[in-house]
Amino acid sequence: MKLSQFKFKLPEEQIALEPSYHRDECRLMVVHRKSGEIEMTKKDENGEDLKDEEGNPVYLDFRNILDYFDEDDTFIFNDTQVFPARLYGTKEKTDAKIEVFLLRELNADLRLWDVLVEPARKIRIGNKLFFEEDGPMVAEVIDNTTSRGRTLRFLYDCPHDEFKRELFALGAAPLPRYIIDRRPAHEEDMDMFQTIYAKNEGAVTAPATGLHFSRELMKRMEIRGINFAYITLHCGLGNFDPIEVEDLTKHKMSSEQMFIPKEACDIVNKTKLSGHRVCAVGVSTARATETAVGTDGMLKEYEGWTNKFIFPPYEFGMANALVANFYHPESTMMMTQCSFGGYELVYEAYKKAVKNGYRFGCYGDAMLIVDD
Repeated sequence: MKLSQFKFKLPEEQIALEPSYHRDECRLMVVHRKSGEIEMTKKDENGEDLKDEEGNPVYLDFRNILDYFDEDDTFIFNDTQVFPARLYGTKEKTDAKIEVFLLRELNADLRLWDVLVEPARKIRIGNKLFFEEDGPMVAEVIDNTTSRGRTLRFLYDCPHDEFKRELFALGAAPLPRYIIDRRPAHEEDMDMFQTIYAKNEGAVTAPATGLHFSRELMKRMEIRGINFAYITLHCGLGNFDPIEVEDLTKHKMSSEQMFIPKEACDIVNKTKLSGHRVCAVGVSTARATETAVGTDGMLKEYEGWTNKFIFPPYEFGMANALVANFYHPESTMMMTQCSFGGYELVYEAYKKAVKNGYRFGCYGDAMLIVDD
């Protein structure tokens, strides 16, 4: 398929800049990929669309996801933990303000980090960056990796745990650029841009669909007898990179580190063999499980990296349900959704979402695609 086939006009006011007040109260659209039905509103006992006192439709919310799953179904969650990756420092001598975005630690002993800097043209090998006025956190640029990429060595002599704690104390939630360009990160973003089940540190953006799962919702799922399987994929910035080629087969995704433990495989494979539903929570989970699924349709243990790019036409081997947010035009996430639900049906769902005021992006509303 071509990049231009994923274009649509997204009104500025439908880009979600703030999370829902409660995690699980965003809207939920349900797409049935076999029947082609698209559900947006709640129904009364006669199957008619519910209306509020003013005659407006009452939309499904995320808590209604429970209505589509039964005992012994399984949800696969990505338990990566976001760290406060966006720092602001000043360049020595000039005091120019520099944004430093931490990507990953390269060497704990040497305090080496792979980072992105902005504006990059001002930062050269040998430059020093200061992160607090008269504070101890200083970094030296020791290598150029890409046009914006640099390797920094932090000049901070203390135990590694203390260094990480002090470094992260200087950082802010790594909200996507489309949010940061419109408003600064708030202190509470570090909580709201983190799933409640986050466990394994390493992500520089959140597995956004997981943000909608509250403790109350997960307790209700547990009571219903729904299983939880946890895998880890450390979400990177590659999902937000603009695709610069019309022919999607020529686009290359950045690699992300992932881990699928035996425990998750056992839970998921038992569910599949018993004929129950397996729901991938988010595009990152779908990419990870498709990387590790065998030709027999069973999930395999995995430790390594993936740069899997899923776009139509593609036949999924693992999950038979997918819940994911509404994303921006021409995004890799939207393409994965179209692969799962069928291009025409999901594109139609996106058009309905725009027309009916759904919110888009990491803090936006969600779409559940089920296999009926």
